Amino acid sequence: MNLTPAADNRLPLDLKEYLTFKLDNEEYGIDILLVQEIRGYEPPTRIAHAPDFIKGVINLRGVIVPVVDMRIKFNCSAVVYDPSTVVVILNIAKRTIGIVVDSVSDVIELPLGAIKAAPEFDTVIRHEAITGLVSLESRMLILLDMAHLVISFDLGVEVEPLLALQPPDAALLSLPY
Repeated sequence: MNLTPAADNRLPLDLKEYLTFKLDNEEYGIDILLVQEIRGYEPPTRIAHAPDFIKGVINLRGVIVPVVDMRIKFNCSAVVYDPSTVVVILNIAKRTIGIVVDSVSDVIELPLGAIKAAPEFDTVIRHEAITGLVSLESRMLILLDMAHLVISFDLGVEVEPLLALQPPDAALLSLPY
């Protein structure tokens, strides 16, 4: 059977899909393949002595999921929970993790050639956690490597399994250390 590109659901190798979301006044993107679901924000159950950015845990159909507030982790100016606040449930290295974001924007396809390396400077986000930057009309999209970010959350996830999950084309986008 001969498949034409229209009948094939796979993206061309030079395109990748990202879920975009907002934190404060910035727009971020994460690999859509990591996203399990998007839920409205409900206050999680707090865990004693957890860092401020770990809001607690939720029970997701029998799975206990830690919830990280990205606005607190990224030192955003204001942390306000409103109807557009959502929890994006991610599957990373066989772990399920929720991240709280201001709102989800869209799912976009990006050509790999449009992704530019991020300049190196001190930020609250480790340099290795930024896959790259993309200019979209009048705005800038910051692409995040959630595997590296999850390591910084210190949720007991091992480094080796996360790095092994990088797709073959991730080496093309990796930034120098």
